[in-house]
Amino acid sequence: MRFHDAVSTSSSLASRYRDVRQATSALAAPLGPEDCTVQSMPDVSPTKWHLAHTTWFFETFVLGRAKPARATYDARYGLLFNSYYEALGERTPRGQRGLLSRPTLQEIVAYREAIDEEMDAMLARGVDADVAAVLELGLNHEQQHQELILTDIQHVLAQNPLRPRYTPPPPASTRDTARRDRPPLTWHDEPEGLRSIGHEAGTGPGTGNDLFAFDNETPRHRLFVPAFSIASRLVTCGEYLDFIEDGGYSRPEFWLSDGWAVRTKEGWEGPLYWEKQEDGTHLTFSLHGTLAIDRGAPVAHVSMYEAYAYAAWAGARLPTEAEWEITSERCTIASGHFVGSGLLVPRPLAHRASSEKGPHQMFGDVWEWTGSAYAPYPGFRPLAGALGEYNGKFMCNQMVLRGGSCFSPASHLRRTYRNFFPPGARWQMTGIRLAKDLQT
Repeated sequence: MRFHDAVSTSSSLASRYRDVRQATSALAAPLGPEDCTVQSMPDVSPTKWHLAHTTWFFETFVLGRAKPARATYDARYGLLFNSYYEALGERTPRGQRGLLSRPTLQEIVAYREAIDEEMDAMLARGVDADVAAVLELGLNHEQQHQELILTDIQHVLAQNPLRPRYTPPPPASTRDTARRDRPPLTWHDEPEGLRSIGHEAGTGPGTGNDLFAFDNETPRHRLFVPAFSIASRLVTCGEYLDFIEDGGYSRPEFWLSDGWAVRTKEGWEGPLYWEKQEDGTHLTFSLHGTLAIDRGAPVAHVSMYEAYAYAAWAGARLPTEAEWEITSERCTIASGHFVGSGLLVPRPLAHRASSEKGPHQMFGDVWEWTGSAYAPYPGFRPLAGALGEYNGKFMCNQMVLRGGSCFSPASHLRRTYRNFFPPGARWQMTGIRLAKDLQT
């Protein structure tokens, strides 16, 4: 985390705190108590755990820092709702969070309300820069969990044979399931050169959140980037279906060895949530329920292994995170499709109003897999204390994603934002942009 010289005033922090917390509650509002308790796989956390964990974070790291002598709300909650902070003691294993039938959802809501009341009172009195910085980290942390609430509940609901929907389907005018004329895929060239990537004050996309950065986005540094070309838009469902129909899932020459092993073991034949019908058409399960595949929309819920295989089949590759960040300097975050739209599926480029010449869809719709391993930048230093466990200790066996998705809050993102997941992860809203080497 970096919070630079300008620290938000207590009044603006108080307003932002209320907005973020209310946004989380609104995401949970369509769900019943039973929905909020289910854990459909070890990577998925129950909704009520997300509600409790984010509250525990504020109680532990913000109130605990501001008022070290305060009594905890419930001393047992650390065991239940600590995620991975080894320095803070024992915790419930991630894969067992679905066994926590108690405390009830009602009790967790009461916990949120009690901590919010304490936080409001503290912010009304004013906080110092140290507390303000950790509070800003907590707000960005909760926004990460807002996206996880949606990705996790989609996986939960997908296991139910009734295929219940989280929210009503989008208007028909926003989707076109027929074979449409795809916007042409063109290539944007970048010359070789010494470039700078990473976060520093003033490099954000102008969302009001550009004073903040997670520690893994720093320090800003220079590196030599060979000439490259990057695709003008995301890979569509129709294009990915062409890959499937050309035997992409049965041709190991396109796959990484580990990817082929996982594809074989798991029996993958298409993206997560896709279902092939007897007549050869495909349906997909979304938070709006079961929908026909929109051939013009960006493909989603593919692993890095699948993204790599598609790129190889297409005669291309995945961009590096440096290439992605350099390219994003041409684009604005305001052009993206995010959770605030209410449309919780990726949107076809044809429905995106943008004055940008491209590349398009750099922000929103789907997180974009890169070919870059999640590793520290030169000179990286994690935060001191338990918060140092936030990002640094995961810099192994994971890949970087960029850009945000239709589940992301727009105010949470920056062009330097580094998301990361294991290469086999598919339950997140993840998709594909292509790149190529450019001969000089």
